[in-house]
Amino acid sequence: MLTAFARAFKTPDLRKKLLFTLGIIVLFRLGQHVPIPGIDYKNVQTCMDLAKGQQGLFGLVNMFSGGALLQITIFALGIMPYITASIILQLLTVVIPRLEALKKEGQAGQGKITQYTRYLTIALAILQGTGLVATARSGSLFQSCPVGGQIVRDDSIFTTAVMVITMTAGTALIMWLGELVTDRGIGNGMSILMFVSIAAGFPSAMWSIKQQGKIMDGWLEFGLVILCGLAMVGLVVFVEQAQRRIPVQYAKRMIGRRSYGGTSTYIPMKVNQAGVIPVIFASSLLYIPALIVQFSNSKAGWATWISQNFVKGDHPIYIATYFLLIVFFAFFYVAISFNPEEVADNMKKYGGFIPGIRAGRPTAEYLSYVLNRITWPGALYLGLIALVPTVALVTLNANQNFPFGGTSILIIVGVGLETVKQIESQLQQRHYEGFLR
Repeated sequence: MLTAFARAFKTPDLRKKLLFTLGIIVLFRLGQHVPIPGIDYKNVQTCMDLAKGQQGLFGLVNMFSGGALLQITIFALGIMPYITASIILQLLTVVIPRLEALKKEGQAGQGKITQYTRYLTIALAILQGTGLVATARSGSLFQSCPVGGQIVRDDSIFTTAVMVITMTAGTALIMWLGELVTDRGIGNGMSILMFVSIAAGFPSAMWSIKQQGKIMDGWLEFGLVILCGLAMVGLVVFVEQAQRRIPVQYAKRMIGRRSYGGTSTYIPMKVNQAGVIPVIFASSLLYIPALIVQFSNSKAGWATWISQNFVKGDHPIYIATYFLLIVFFAFFYVAISFNPEEVADNMKKYGGFIPGIRAGRPTAEYLSYVLNRITWPGALYLGLIALVPTVALVTLNANQNFPFGGTSILIIVGVGLETVKQIESQLQQRHYEGFLR
């Protein structure tokens, strides 16, 4: 692998792409440490030190922002507005005929959907930025910090507007940097920036686990977490690469004196067809009750019940609900992203058929049957992977920044595999050995 990496740098155009991607990553990481105007950065650092990694309700967003959210920097919102906008547009494509027609138009239609995604990203960034400023001003961002309410000293409308505009501009800049990496660098730009944001929190989280350990000065807990992480990475790589290949045969056609078709191929159906989307959906949905209780300041019975059962991740009701939501969203997302009838119609149009299955409706029913059977292990796998941090919190008494969480590992391994495959394909085009050999 190191030899292939060295050969990649010896190739002029590939070296240029790799260096360009590394340069964008450096700029992205610098922006995650530049505070926005109107923030008392000294009080922010004091609250960060007192929190000691206990991120609470904002842990997921803070992870996607590379720790910039709680530091309230220009990249505080991170890539989450873009992820949310992309998911919303993908869901709306199923229910809005205009978007569905644009999706079928090919590259031109996809470009229009991308433009809509950008507009929605900016709108969500303004909304989330306003919420973050209001949360920081009320002291809810660091509830246990005595100076948590003094992070934003100026309550004027002008200062608030400047803070929101700065964070929105930071989100737009992240979106532009990601598109630059996609066009001129290696891999998908947004995925690379997400990978960097998550991986940036690993060293501090690992060291925090070591410091909080009690056996052999924390080295035993540190070693157990490393072993657990390696096992999870191996499991994720195995499942993410697993797929059910459905054979497809295309009939021969005579056009003039030439014969066309007659080829054999397959439809790859991944075990984890939904990716990390169900975990993000379930996590976001479980944040809503806790956020309602936090901002309502109610002492009613329902608020107490939610605080006891849906705020702490180690409660059995929380764990069961989280697991069931992941399974539900896995089936839901697969149902809207893969249409067996559309695939069957396209196969019939071009003379393709599955051996032993009649074309048309029987093919759609067979694809639906296989999809339902293969989604069950994928959904259960996602639920088990997502519950690993909860088990770690209970058994190892680790902090809430457990680095090998389900969402982080799924994203890091998935992005890493796709990026390596792209470098592999470019190396093979130049008759070099790839990373995966």
